[in-house]
Amino acid sequence: MRKSSNLKVGNSVVVRAGITDPDLGTDLGGWQGRISGMAADRGGRILISVRWDSITLKNMPQSVVEQCEKGGLDWAEIVLVAEKVDLTTPRDTMNDVVGTAGELAAKYAWSYLGEQGERIRQVLAEVDEDDEMAAWDAWARHLRKNLAFPFEAQVCEVQDEGPLQVGDRVTVEKIFVVDDFYGVIVRVAYGHRKYDFPLCDLDVIDEGSPNYQIVDDYCVWFANR
Repeated sequence: MRKSSNLKVGNSVVVRAGITDPDLGTDLGGWQGRISGMAADRGGRILISVRWDSITLKNMPQSVVEQCEKGGLDWAEIVLVAEKVDLTTPRDTMNDVVGTAGELAAKYAWSYLGEQGERIRQVLAEVDEDDEMAAWDAWARHLRKNLAFPFEAQVCEVQDEGPLQVGDRVTVEKIFVVDDFYGVIVRVAYGHRKYDFPLCDLDVIDEGSPNYQIVDDYCVWFANR
């Protein structure tokens, strides 16, 4: 290893033994990455941004990624004082880093939602993150399997047009179709008429019903996808 006084952007560095994450308290000794930026703080210390390499990312404890997701922290990169690292030899390529970071981002995308995020992740576990129709289909299968029909719901979003508006109570009878824009469409009864309506714009009235959590999970995913 060479002295950290020779650091520059692009160098590969390894964190010295005994150094901990200032936010999480995690032992970072031996973690390795590349310098992506440098700056001096008000006290004249040199701060470096280290983007973890693919091997460090693969070995990063699941709890660290989840804590970062929940706290809005960046698990792929960290800012450290320059004296806390040493120069070392790179052990992967930037393509490796991008690929591994992408896999982790997809795996933990919903961790910030806690238990609800884990339920959403399980629904989409076998879905390619770039395949939107596959995601719609996965939700449709999940909803058909787990929802108990019929159930009472209330329109919770303002509608640009149509007979149903915020506050209207409807009876949801079944999943009708999956639309590539509005998502899961359900058949609802309102008075003596029946309509096809986006499930994402409905709240289950009975909060004690298992349907409430299932539909809420879907609606939260729809709003944040």
